[in-house]
Amino acid sequence: MDNKDIAKEWFEKADLDLSSANFLLKMKPEPLEIICYHCQQCAEKYLKGFIALNGGEITKTHDLVALGKQCSEYENSFVEIQKILINLTDYGVHVRYPFYIDLEDEDALNATEDAVKIKEFVLRLIN
Repeated sequence: MDNKDIAKEWFEKADLDLSSANFLLKMKPEPLEIICYHCQQCAEKYLKGFIALNGGEITKTHDLVALGKQCSEYENSFVEIQKILINLTDYGVHVRYPFYIDLEDEDALNATEDAVKIKEFVLRLIN
């Protein structure tokens, strides 16, 4: 399997996370933690797909800032999305465990918008 095929698999999985987040937004009450988690996962998988496309080694981390730095080795414009990566990173771990995080509807909407921004950013770079 070449780098392009590996990246495609990452991007397909990322799109499933984004679709799941959008579907869950329609639930009442919204499962805010799970929506935010899927948004973080979408961003993580787009970053890992970008790394794979460029032949890099995929590290086992949920830290989007660290992944963004790794992506910067191939394209320095990743600094432009660092704030978004910071916003989403905590949703990769903290929301999966029984530690209280005070989330509101707006947080889930912002996370979804941020995941879309990451997706669009990566796709712009590779097209």
